[in-house]
Amino acid sequence: MEVFDQKLRRFHDNATLPAVLNDPDDFPRLVSLACHDLRTPLATVYGFARTLTRMDVPEPAGKYLAMMEAAASQLGELLDELGLAARIEDGRYDPTLQEVDVADLAAHAAAELGDDRVEVAGGGGTVRVDSVATKRAVSALAQSALRHGGLERVLVNAEGADVEISPVTHSAAPVVLGRDLRDLGAAVAVRLVRSLGGSVELDGETLRVRLPSA
Repeated sequence: MEVFDQKLRRFHDNATLPAVLNDPDDFPRLVSLACHDLRTPLATVYGFARTLTRMDVPEPAGKYLAMMEAAASQLGELLDELGLAARIEDGRYDPTLQEVDVADLAAHAAAELGDDRVEVAGGGGTVRVDSVATKRAVSALAQSALRHGGLERVLVNAEGADVEISPVTHSAAPVVLGRDLRDLGAAVAVRLVRSLGGSVELDGETLRVRLPSA
């Protein structure tokens, strides 16, 4: 904590933070820098927690270490989301495009969120996207529909270049579409799809994610 305070004081002494906050164009770079700098201490926490959970640690310490490992992993995913959003907003997102079957995107959402919460349908189709980021995006949109719609289960239909998620309730729609900024994953997902040249639209209670065809 003392080291952090010293760095923070130097940061303020250089008058860097006020200048950045007053310049919206520089703010995404500040976010990217923060994400980058946070990864090292987070990796240390995650690494030690992961090592200790594999040792013969008595309970309840073992349970707490497992919780720390899971939380550190989740924080890493949040940093990935923030870093991606910052690059997109700053015009520095340079994706590595790959051919992906939309059926794999739907299957990944089911694997991440659980088969009991995500039903997968559709004949699939090939698109050209950033594979890792788009898989994460589809999962985030499905999770947002579940969480903010108060639902127990959603359908993810993958057909052609489209991934459709339903139902999206009226109350959840602004959040899932990234307009009401109450869900980081959904907000970043919408921006990602559009930056790839795709679209995200709501048709009734169906969220249609259209991705660039291969």
